[in-house]
Amino acid sequence: MTDLDLLETFLEIYRGGSLTSAATRRGLTQPAVSGQLAKLESQLDTRLFVRGSRGVTPTPRADELARRIGQHLDQLRTALDPAAALDGTVRIGGAAEFMTVRGLPALAPLTRRGLRFEVAFGLADDLLRALKAGQLDVVLSSIRPPAGFTATPFTDEEFVLVGPPLLARTIDRQVLDEDPRRALEHLPLVAYDATLPILRRYWRSEFGERPRNTVAVTVPDLRAVLAAVVAGAGVSALPRYLADPAIAAGSVEQLHHPEIPPLNTLYVVTRDTTTATNAVVEHLRSRDWGAL
Repeated sequence: MTDLDLLETFLEIYRGGSLTSAATRRGLTQPAVSGQLAKLESQLDTRLFVRGSRGVTPTPRADELARRIGQHLDQLRTALDPAAALDGTVRIGGAAEFMTVRGLPALAPLTRRGLRFEVAFGLADDLLRALKAGQLDVVLSSIRPPAGFTATPFTDEEFVLVGPPLLARTIDRQVLDEDPRRALEHLPLVAYDATLPILRRYWRSEFGERPRNTVAVTVPDLRAVLAAVVAGAGVSALPRYLADPAIAAGSVEQLHHPEIPPLNTLYVVTRDTTTATNAVVEHLRSRDWGAL
């Protein structure tokens, strides 16, 4: 085993956020990846990752190491294995919130292999129409596309119901256990649009009906929805990848804890098969996304 092998495994763990994704991308078993990481940490006499239920979190030493070696290893891999190199521009579309927080960071390793991206933001239906018209090459879609596309599931979004601490304290906990819909019906809502797409899905999934609550704010950006919730305007259902940092900071609280959280499958959608689009699909499909 060479130090270069250990560094490549480290970089895959760092970029994928888990030992599982690194094992897949390296063609190794997870115990083998764990062993390589342990050996590298022993050689460097430092801890590189903190393990958690949703993957691993890099330490500051890991951040420094990745910055120092990442580009050099990518260039060396491409030089030694021309098949690993990619060329061309992929026009890719997705929801602004997901692309900003999770999508673009996930795609960044492909740029180090030579791929270039032109990114469009929009609603799934609009982006799929652009894909059909040949204006996009790939769409990351929150809805399953109709016939005529190739759709590959790559992860599930998990939705959580959150509100500011001040409003959370107005909920009767006994009623919440017995009849959560009634316990929550006095809370104003912050919605993505007038049709309440995410809130409606959450209420129907968990309570069997549409929300009857007053809508205090409607704003077409989930990051703005979260900002309004943090400011105390109301409560909302949001993807976990957006809500978790605010929950950890204490600026919002999870108001309802279902046994099985509401999920929404995300698809990477293409029409034409090229080396570049295939690389995007495989890269997203093989990544360990953890909880979204």
